[in-house]
Amino acid sequence: MTRRTWLGLVIGLTAAALAATFFFDPFAPRVGPVVGPAPTPLGWAAQLEWLAGDGIGGDRDGLPQAARFADPYGVAVAGDGTVYVADGGDNNRIRRIGRDGQVATLAGSVEGFRDGAGTAAAFHTPSGLALDRAGNLYVADTGNHAIRRITPQGIVSTLAGTGVAGYRDGPAAQAQFNGPIGVAVDSQGRVHVADTYNDRIRVITPEGNVSTLAGGDYPGFVDGTGVAARFDTPTALAVDRQDVLWVADLRNNAIRHVNADGVVGTARTWWPDGATGIGRPLALAITRDGVLYVSEMSGGRILQIAADGHIRVITGHARQERLSRPAGLALDGRQSLIATDATGYRVHRIAPRTATPPPLIAGPAPHAPLPQTQGRWPLAPQQGWHEVVGTLGEVRGNFRNENRDHLHSGLDIRGDIGQPVLAIADGKVASPHAAWGFGGQGEGMGLDTLAYIHMRVGRTARGEVTDPRFQLLRDEAGEPERIRVRRGTRFAAGDVLGTINPMAHVHLSVGGSGYERNAIALGFTGYADSQPPRIDGIHLLDTLDQPLAEKERGHVVVPRELSGVRIVVEAWDQVDRNLPRRRLGLYALGYQILDATGRPLPGYESPRMNIEFNRMPPDPDAVMVAYAADSGITVHGSAVTRFQYVVTNRVRDGVVETGSWQPSELPAGEYLIRITALDYSGNAAGARRDLKILLR
Repeated sequence: MTRRTWLGLVIGLTAAALAATFFFDPFAPRVGPVVGPAPTPLGWAAQLEWLAGDGIGGDRDGLPQAARFADPYGVAVAGDGTVYVADGGDNNRIRRIGRDGQVATLAGSVEGFRDGAGTAAAFHTPSGLALDRAGNLYVADTGNHAIRRITPQGIVSTLAGTGVAGYRDGPAAQAQFNGPIGVAVDSQGRVHVADTYNDRIRVITPEGNVSTLAGGDYPGFVDGTGVAARFDTPTALAVDRQDVLWVADLRNNAIRHVNADGVVGTARTWWPDGATGIGRPLALAITRDGVLYVSEMSGGRILQIAADGHIRVITGHARQERLSRPAGLALDGRQSLIATDATGYRVHRIAPRTATPPPLIAGPAPHAPLPQTQGRWPLAPQQGWHEVVGTLGEVRGNFRNENRDHLHSGLDIRGDIGQPVLAIADGKVASPHAAWGFGGQGEGMGLDTLAYIHMRVGRTARGEVTDPRFQLLRDEAGEPERIRVRRGTRFAAGDVLGTINPMAHVHLSVGGSGYERNAIALGFTGYADSQPPRIDGIHLLDTLDQPLAEKERGHVVVPRELSGVRIVVEAWDQVDRNLPRRRLGLYALGYQILDATGRPLPGYESPRMNIEFNRMPPDPDAVMVAYAADSGITVHGSAVTRFQYVVTNRVRDGVVETGSWQPSELPAGEYLIRITALDYSGNAAGARRDLKILLR
C-alpha cells in the first residue's frame, strides 16, 4: 500500500492523471461552472456545535438542552430550517427540531407497523430520511422492511413494503425489502432505497412501482450495470443535481455512484498524507456543486470529498471532537451540516469555525445510566461467580510483537471454549453492521451499547446457526462467509448470542464507540475485590526517557536543571478468587510531592490523580501516553504482564495529555514522591508507595 489510498478501480492511475480526471466515472454527467451560490470551500475549518439532546438515552420533548433521543439516526432539513430526526431504539418516532430549538414528536409512538396521523402511526426502527419538493418526508422503516411517507400535515402512510423481510419487485403494496436503511428522492420524484440487507439499490416510481436499479444476489464489490454490480451493506444515499445517485457502501469502505441506467462505478478517492481510506462510510450529504460529505462509522469523523477525489477531515482531527456514531448527515442551507450521533444521543451542527468556538459537547453524557443487567454475567450461571481476567485500560499488544498496541476497552470474563455467551440485558441492535470478524479471534456482536467479543456469533461450536435472528451468508461457492444481524433485531436477557471461540474468554464492553465506560460499573453477582493493588517499583525518567539511576544515601538524585521528570509506577491488582498468576490493571493512579518529614507540599495536599480509567479515551495513541515502553506483553505471549504507568501524564475523562514534574520549582533538598494507586473498588496500595529523592 502506498501513501496514497485508492478505493475502487483505480489501479494504474497516476496522481497527475487523477488530477486531470473528473471525480465521477466517465458515464456520469459533467458539472459545468457553478452559477449562483459560491462554490463550496474545500477543507474549511469547522467547529462542532451542540443542537439538541442531553446525551442520555430517553424520550423527552421540549427544550433542546433537556430533550432526549434513544437512537437519533437519519436527518433531513426542510427549507424553513426545521430539522427532522428518525429516532429509533425504544422510541420509534420521527422527531422535529424547530427553528426555536424546541424538540417535538411529529409521528410515531410504540414499536409497530401502523399508518395514521401523528402519534397514531407506528414505526419499527426508523433510519434514513429524505424530503421531496412538496415537503413530504420519506422514512426508511428498517424493522418494518418498508418505506413510509409523512405528509406536511403529519399523515403517515406506507409507500412500499409489506412489513415482511424479502426481495420482490412490482407494485408497491406487494414489493418486499430487507431492512432498508437509506432513502433519497431525485428531481423526478423517484424514491431511491438502500435495501441494505438485500445489498441492492431499489427505486420506487411516482406511479408506485418498485424495481431494482443495481445489485445482485450476493454481497460483493463489483462495478457494472444492474444485477451485475455488487454492493455490501449499503446504508445511505444522496442524489446530486444530475440525478446521479451516491451510495455509502459500508462494508466495502467505498463510495459508489449509480446513474439512471443502473451503471455502477466506484468513486476515486485519495488522501494526500497517506492515511487509510474511509472507515465504514455510514451517512452522506452532497452539495449543489458535487462536494460530498461522508460520516465514518469506524472513526466518528466527518469527511469532505472534493470533485477530484481529495478527502479532507472536517471534524474529528482531535479525538475529543469525534462523534460516537454519526448516523445521519444533511445540509442545512447555512453553509453548515446537521449530524446525528446515534450512540451519543445528540444532534449537532457542524459550522464554520468562529473566533470564539462554543464549548465542545460531544458523545454520551458521562453520567448516562448504564444498561439494566441485574447483576447478570454473560455466561451461565448468570447469577453465579465468574473469574475476571482483564479490565478496562490495561495495556495490550498485537501479533506483530508491539507490546503497547492499544488499551483494553472492556472486561474479560474467563470461560470454556464452546460455552454459550448470554445477553446480560434486554437490547435492540442499533448498528447496521452489528456482527464482525467472522471466524477470527476478534469476532463479536454489538447489542445496543453492549458488545460481546471473542465468540462465534450466532453459532454453536460446530458452526450451526442457533437462531433465525442470525443470518448466515454464504459466498457464491456456497461456503459460510459471515453472520448478519439486522438493525432493529431484539434480544432478551439470557438469549444465546454465540459460543466462546478459542480465546477462552468473553470480552464485554459498554458504551458507544470511542466512549466506552468501565464495565465493572455494571455490577456482577458475586464479584468482590478486597485486595489492595501492589506496587513493584517507582522509577524516574528524564524527558528523553532515560532513567535517573544515580543514588545517594538511599535517595534517587534528581538534577534541578532537568526540564522535566516523568514518574513511572509499576503496579498491578487482583480481585477476589483470581488465580495466583493473574495480574490485572489498576483503575486510578496519582502522585504527591512531600517534604522529608512526609508533609505534602503546597499544591500537593491531594494526589494529582492523572490516570483514571473511568472511560475509554478516544485517542488510539493513549496507550503510549498511559504506559511506559517496557509495559505489557504481546497478546500471544506467556510472560507476566507488566503495567508501568506514567503518572505525570494525563489519561482520564477521555482526555489524553503528556506532562512532567518540574524539579526546578523546588529548592535543593530531600523530598518524597508518594504514589496513590487504586483499584475500582477503592482499595489503595499501602506498601512501597514512597520514593526518596534528592534535588540538587
